[in-house]
Parts: sequence; structure tokens; C-alpha cells
Amino acid sequence: MPRDLPIGNGSLLINFDHTGQIRDIYWPFVGQENHTRGRVCRLGVWSEERFSWLDDNQWQRRLAYGNNTLVTESSLRNDEMAITLHLRDAVDFHEDLLIRQCTVENHADRPREIRLFFCHDLSIGGTTVGDSAYFAPEQRALFHYKGRHWFLISLIRGWPDHWQDGLDQWAVGIKDMRELEGSWRDAEDGELSGNPVAQGSIDSVAALHLQTGAGGQAMGWYVMCVGSCYDDVTRIHRNVLRKGPVVHLERTAAYWRLWATKEQESFERLPPELATLYHRSLLIVRTQIDNHGAILAGNDFDTAFFNRDTYSYMWPRDGALVAASLIDAGYSEITRRFFDFCHRVITRKGFLLHKYTPDGSLASSWHTWYADGQQQLPIQEDETALVLWALWRHFDRFRDIEFVKRHYRGLVVRAAQWICSYIDRDTGLPLPSWDLWEERHGIHAWTVASVWAGLQAAANFAEAFGENSYCLRYRKVAARMRTAAEDLFWDDHRQCHVRSLVVRDGSHEPDPVMDSSLVGLWYFGMLAADDPRVRLTMDRLRSALRVRTAIGGLARYEDDAYQRANDEPDQVPGNPWFICTLWLAQWYIATATTADELAPALELLSWAADHSLESGVMAEQVHPRTGEPLSVSPLTWSHSTYVATIRDYLHRATQLETQLNT
Repeated sequence: MPRDLPIGNGSLLINFDHTGQIRDIYWPFVGQENHTRGRVCRLGVWSEERFSWLDDNQWQRRLAYGNNTLVTESSLRNDEMAITLHLRDAVDFHEDLLIRQCTVENHADRPREIRLFFCHDLSIGGTTVGDSAYFAPEQRALFHYKGRHWFLISLIRGWPDHWQDGLDQWAVGIKDMRELEGSWRDAEDGELSGNPVAQGSIDSVAALHLQTGAGGQAMGWYVMCVGSCYDDVTRIHRNVLRKGPVVHLERTAAYWRLWATKEQESFERLPPELATLYHRSLLIVRTQIDNHGAILAGNDFDTAFFNRDTYSYMWPRDGALVAASLIDAGYSEITRRFFDFCHRVITRKGFLLHKYTPDGSLASSWHTWYADGQQQLPIQEDETALVLWALWRHFDRFRDIEFVKRHYRGLVVRAAQWICSYIDRDTGLPLPSWDLWEERHGIHAWTVASVWAGLQAAANFAEAFGENSYCLRYRKVAARMRTAAEDLFWDDHRQCHVRSLVVRDGSHEPDPVMDSSLVGLWYFGMLAADDPRVRLTMDRLRSALRVRTAIGGLARYEDDAYQRANDEPDQVPGNPWFICTLWLAQWYIATATTADELAPALELLSWAADHSLESGVMAEQVHPRTGEPLSVSPLTWSHSTYVATIRDYLHRATQLETQLNT
């Protein structure tokens, strides 16, 4: 199930699903410990003996964000109950604090009491073992805690200067044990038991009673404070009561508006909806980044139910590509922390491993250390090379000499020296590693191009720091690699490049499957985008990977089985992916010589917008027949690729206009 509305501040990430209910609470590292394990924290409404949770079918929902900010503005209407619920949600940009402004609208022609029930189905630290919860009369609040994870929940009603306690009812109970479903069931009659304490597998519910006039409205506030101890959460709570929750909500809205538009750029050449999605994508990308530097691939916990693992890891490749788009958009502070992270985790030998947890520990992996009776590095070499490529983009954009200085020896030189050692001496190509899709072991076009780009970046750094011997070595290895790639990756019979060379018994067997990763040959600059051979390859790729349904888009590669939603290979070579579709748009942009030739790229950007959720969230893939999101959602890489493509489009449009005027 997609996460329609992620909000966060780099340490606290909260995801809302398509019903407007909380599904994930990550803290203190974004993407590491999910304190709900993906279970829904329900929100229910009661009035006049009728009750409904927000996931009931009778609700009509519009889930959205405010303009250029990470404050939600959602409306949920229930005609059977004659109620509309308006929600504005924010994670404070400075404190680990969730604020929910809840406005109930009474459509009946009589005054009514409307009760809101907030359920907390927590599994602190990812397990219910040892959880505790209690009602504290001093704060008029519920506490959930275990170890160094504390959650304080309170309810407030009123307006500025008239704040009142709003915790009208509460219950703490047992869930998933002895046939007990949880205290959320206790809410469905509009009354709570008032049980004050429980431990183990538990949940809690808090109720807010709001009085509405005929056709009128009433407002209340939900507050969740998160910290490592009792003193932390009570300090945050005191500040909320002193300042009022509206201050935290509005200051957070203002902060993110400032953040999203800090470059003050013109988007006049774009349709308004594409410009809006550009800023929305930047904000969604930011929610997926931990303040300690990890750029997470995606934090949709439902993927755990597919393969007992998630996308909540830092892949250096994904991170480098996301960082590159943020660098171009002007966000140096975030990308500096990413490169610090990479420097911390790089091995002494100079390569980065498969993926990492947000705290820098080595993450789970299916890459083997042993194959065919021999040791084998469990790596994707592009993950090391692209960090160098992105770091040079950072330096070239910001000229941050003091920052780069501390990474030159331990990250740049260390990685470049290892890359130069990990070479097939006969061909000059990199030794085999795993491809970017993490499925095939061999020598891959994408990897070769990214390694070439990483070596060029390292050579640029070495030249800048006056180490000419390193510079000459890196450029020499890169030049030989490019020559070998031009020869060995070209299929003269099929008149296109091949995605991989599989090493068997000392020979290199070409893999003829058309794969969108072939864009790497020109994307990283090893070959020109308008090279005749590249044009032939891109034409063939576009034809082979086009999804021939009403949904459209491009698949990853021919006969892609991952999350396969359809068995019509003649029409659906694989599910359409946002990044693969946008790569084609980037090629149209790179090769355009007139403004008219940018039109196909604009169509594909519009495709990405059309297949995003109403909130602007992009998944990894969409269903080829229905357009429904598939796999993780949001996928950070999808949004960063959209950002990069928009920037490419605007830059190229400006270039072409300048050329025309001169």
C-alpha cells in the first residue's frame, strides 16, 4: 500500500496511507526503527451512535499537501454521517513533534457532539515485547515507552489564548493476545474504558469530544512528542502548551516553503502542474533523508510483507544519483552529510558495499562472497564510482574547498586507487560485479560508464590538488576503458549496444536483452548522447521497452519479472517505471537541437505527473493496465529523477532560446 503523505524532519518520519491514517513512525533514524511495523494507527469518528474508522468505504478522501510545504491539507467527507474532517498534519521542522489540526464540519441542521478517536498501535523498536503505556493525570496525556524510546500523546481543543485540555477519554489495553484485538475496538461504541496502564503487546486510544452547531465547525489538536526519555517528551509538550500548537504548525509550513523555493528560479517554460510537482518532489525527497547523511531508497514498510525486508536502506548508487539532483538544485547542506556518510562507511580497501542502514551499519544483502569455488566481492562497482562522480559535481557547483579537502585522501583517492586495481588486465574493463538491478553478475554497460565517470572525477580532483601522477593514472585507465567499451559492447549484427558481457571460460558473451540501463553509456558522459551508435541503441530501446497499453511508459528491460503484473510480453515487456521513462525524456532533452524537439520530453514529464498520486507521491512502478502504484511508494529515486529531468529541460530550453536569438 503506498504512503500517500510522508512528513518528517530528518529524524522523525511519519507516513500516512491512502485513508489518511498513520502507518509508519520512524525515529530517531529515518528508515531504521519503525515503531508501528506498518500497522495502522486508526482514526475514528463517532456521532449520534454511529461510528466509522477512516478506512471505511463510506469516506470520500482528498489527501494533499499545502503549496510548497510539508504540511498536509486533507479533507475526508462522510455523507452517511453528514461530517467532513479536515486534517492539517506536520512534523515540526525543529522538534520531534507531530501536530495534527483536526477540524470537524457538521453538515446536519442541528447541533451535534462529534468525537474523534486516535488509536496508537505501536511496536516500539519493531517489537511489542516489553512495551509499556500509561495515562498520566499530571500531564493529562498518554505515554508509550520502552528503553530510550518515549512517546507522549495529548489532545487540545480551542484557539490561541484559549487552549484547553482535550483528552476527554482514554484507554490502554492488550492487543493480539487472548482473543483481544485491542482497545481500538473499545472505541466503536463511542465510549472508552479509562483503563490507565498495560504492558507487553498493547495499544491505546485517546478521545477528543467536539461540540458543533448546526452546519458549524469545531477544531481540536492532536500532539505526539517523541524523545529518548521522559524529560525530553515532557519538555516538548510544555513548549507546545506554552506557545500553542498552531505556532508549531505555521512555523513548519513557513520553513518548508522557504526551503522548497530558496533558489527563486523561474518555471515559466513549464505547465504549472509540472512546476508544482518539481517542488513537491524536492520536499518528498527530503523526507526520505536522515539527518546523519543516509539517503534512503524508500520507507514504505509494506514491502516487508513481500520479501521480509524493506527499501529503508542507503544504497550508495541511489544516494549518489539523488545527491546529484539535489546538488544541481542547490542543496549543499544535505549532500555534504551524504558524502560524510560515504566516507565513514567505505572499506579500507576502497570500495563501498551493497547497502547500509541509516546508522551506517552494513545492511542485509543477497550478494554472495563465494561463487564457483572462489572468493567474489559482493559489490556493484557503480556504487563506489558514482559517489566520486557526484562528489565532483558537488565541488564543481559549490567550490566547497574546505569540505572536499577532508574527503580527498580517504574517500576520493582510496576509491580511485581501488577502482584502478579492479580491472581486467587483458581488456581494460572493470572486473565482473553485480548490475544496478542487483540481478546479474558480469560486466555491464551501466557499470563501465559509471566507473569511467568516477575515474574522470577522481582525475579532476587529483589535478586540482596538484597530484599529477594520480591524475594521469586515472585518465589513462579511463581512456583504455572507453576504447574497450566502444568495441566490446557494440553488437554490429543487431546495430545496438548490449547491456552486459557475461564472463564464461575466459570469453565475454554479450547479453542481447534490451535494458534501460544502457542510458548510462551517454548519461555519465562516456559517449555522446547524439553519437550515431547511441541513437541506434536508444531507438531500439524505446521500441523494445515501450508499454503498449493505455498506461504507457517504459519498462526496465525486456521480460522483466519483478513485481510482474501482466503476462502479455508482446504488449507489456515489464511494468512501467518512473525512472526508466524519465531517462528517455532526458535523452530527448540531451539531443534536442530545436525547441520543437523538446516536446517528447515534455510529454514524458507529463506522464510522470499523471501517474503520481494526487498528493504528488511517485512509486517505483505502476500497473500497466490500471496505473495503480506498485512496489515501494514513494521511491526517492523516482522523485530525484523527475527533479533532474525538469532541470535538464529548463537548462536546454534556455540554451536553445539563446542560440536562436544569437
